Amino acid sequence: MDIVETRIDEIVVLKPKVFGDSRGYFYEQYREDVLQSLGIKHSFVQDNVSKSIKNTIRGLHYQVGEFAQGKLCHVLVGKVLDVAVDIRYGSPTYGKHYSIELSDDNHLFYWIPPGFAHGFAVLSDFAVFHYKCTAYYNRNSERAILYNDKDLAIDWKTDSPVVSDKDLLGTKFSEIAREFIYTA
Repeated sequence: MDIVETRIDEIVVLKPKVFGDSRGYFYEQYREDVLQSLGIKHSFVQDNVSKSIKNTIRGLHYQVGEFAQGKLCHVLVGKVLDVAVDIRYGSPTYGKHYSIELSDDNHLFYWIPPGFAHGFAVLSDFAVFHYKCTAYYNRNSERAILYNDKDLAIDWKTDSPVVSDKDLLGTKFSEIAREFIYTA
């Protein structure tokens, strides 16, 4: 795998080596020793898959405390805009976001460590989204930031978002608790 630079430290985009021929293609989706050699030294305990229709926005989600999650994100079918927001209070990039298109054509992986809120918007007719997590889901530790918060100014690349009732109740960025503190 190759690393693609991002403008926020600790967020990593990975490009696998894809071997293709007239039959299709092959690539390694997960290989712990390769990730560790690239600096991602976390263990993964849970895999999640979602299927969503065009214009669906899921997020911006994160968990706190012992259930804070790092996520290794990947699209199996379709195309999404994947977004991570730095919520580490005191970080030089606090409140900044990085977004990237993930698709079944580019095969990119997006590593989002704990201390970042995460969300994605479906850009294709539908998408199947897969992500590995470093901690188990815990309802009491779950938090959400309002996807269309004016302070974040995220361009989700959709004019007609489809958002769950739960995500519509997200917290404004300016009101989130300081549950992640940046340490250099």
